[in-house]
Amino acid sequence: MKRQTEHSTPVWVPKKLFLTKGVGRHREKLSSFELALRNAGIAEFNLVKVSSIVPPHCQVISRKAGLHLLTPGQIVLCVLSQNAANEPHRLLAASIGVALPKNRSNYGYLSEHHSFGQTERVAGDYAEDLAASMLANTLGVAFDPDSNYDDKKEIWRISGQIVRTTNATQSAVGDKTGLWTTVLAGAILIL
Repeated sequence: MKRQTEHSTPVWVPKKLFLTKGVGRHREKLSSFELALRNAGIAEFNLVKVSSIVPPHCQVISRKAGLHLLTPGQIVLCVLSQNAANEPHRLLAASIGVALPKNRSNYGYLSEHHSFGQTERVAGDYAEDLAASMLANTLGVAFDPDSNYDDKKEIWRISGQIVRTTNATQSAVGDKTGLWTTVLAGAILIL
């Protein structure tokens, strides 16, 4: 039997992605989420959450460039992290970490992290560490998972297999009057 070389159905492989983040405050939790989506520039799309793979050869572009490629109402794939609280003065964060391999024909990783009590920098570093750890594990780069992020980054740099890590993180302090505060961060995948 001859092996089929072409797919009979379309294959959805994103070619580009962009990172975004936002915050919203409202007396209703759902409205707070909507305002965070607006602040992130992605409220006008039908978002479909997917897992954490950056496809081979996928180009990371700016938010502005990415938004120009989308149409209101479009179904858009995303990796989304969100967090919400209505507790006054509570620190909350949502973050997406990105780790890309040196060999762009391999896939990379996205991670979602959301937390309470972490600053934007701490939450962002944590999300980056998660994504880079998943990628390093896949690539067979040896590291101590219990070591600190800076030590692991040095090992990954020396190995030469992870070319770039970054994150998009939104933190906020809960509204002092008890309004819902929602933070989100997303990787928007463009087909």
